[in-house]
Amino acid sequence: MKKLYSLALLLLLTLTTPAVIVAQCEGVTEANLTNPGPFEVATMTEDDGLRDGPDYFGATVYYPTNGTPPYSSIAIVPGFTAEQDSVEEWGPFYASHGIVTIIIGTNSLFDFPEARGVALIDALETLRQENERADSPLEGALDIDKFAVSGWSMGGGGAQRAAVLDNTIKGVVALCPWLTNAELDHDSPVLIFSGQNDPTAPPAQHANLHYNATPETTNKLLFEFENGNHSVANTPNGGNGVAGKLALSWLKLYVEENDCYCPLLTDNLLDNPPAASMVQSSFECELLGLEENKYDVSIFPNPTKSIININTLSDVNYKVYSSIGQLVLKGALTGYTKQIDLSAFSKGIYHVRINDEIIKVIKN
Repeated sequence: MKKLYSLALLLLLTLTTPAVIVAQCEGVTEANLTNPGPFEVATMTEDDGLRDGPDYFGATVYYPTNGTPPYSSIAIVPGFTAEQDSVEEWGPFYASHGIVTIIIGTNSLFDFPEARGVALIDALETLRQENERADSPLEGALDIDKFAVSGWSMGGGGAQRAAVLDNTIKGVVALCPWLTNAELDHDSPVLIFSGQNDPTAPPAQHANLHYNATPETTNKLLFEFENGNHSVANTPNGGNGVAGKLALSWLKLYVEENDCYCPLLTDNLLDNPPAASMVQSSFECELLGLEENKYDVSIFPNPTKSIININTLSDVNYKVYSSIGQLVLKGALTGYTKQIDLSAFSKGIYHVRINDEIIKVIKN
């Protein structure tokens, strides 16, 4: 495993106060990776106006009704001869944690992985259009730069292939993937689940080879469930809930860019996990390396209702994080007048990072 997070933690302890860490990552704990999560969930299908994509057959979208958009999203496809209900438990789980989920069927139950990868990409196009559909409950609520894909068996192989075909995909969760002669040259962070006793896609012939075929430069994690069969990861309850906790943390970390999930993975979920017969990993992550404000810059007004002004003569880059460490806005500030508009966000505490400095801002 790449140990960048250890160095980051050491630097963090020397450069920041515990109060800053708590403020950034409050609420990001293993105990909060529950099934279901904190949000209420609703569904919609083609009968509700959802696009009927040509490369898949039928879809159900699960979405949070009381979360805070914009939401990340994931598309999921089942395996060979299987239908949506084989993986449907992932839909309400992800959605209850703020991740919009579309689960699709295939044009043929006998579609091979490549066709399933194309189907996943088509499902993401449906979400893009849903983000613009005037009478959709998700109009303007999706972050179309934060899409992930997942699938079971041949669908898992298809999810890996989708990442090769579409380099905008931000993350992959492969559920006991089946794919021969794997060509997986992509840079989408990938989590691969496998079952130790899987007779359909034996890890030595599939998941392990997929892990090895994914470039070393790509963040990747292989988690083999002890005594697991081919459907061990078909629900977030697999491995007594480990499947859901790992998948959710992976998507939050790499798709939503919430670094608070780094230590949750490395120090909690992957520290001698009881559900695993084997774990392989090669991924980089780090805590929010937020230095205390050195007063080289200042922000006003604070508290604010909308616009904050950045008082610095230099051109700077900025990132805005929610109170639980989720990246909600980023950009560059140039010229004499430097402002950040927070009017689209709800009331609360935000952390504005200007280059390597952090300032707490209250929006009211």
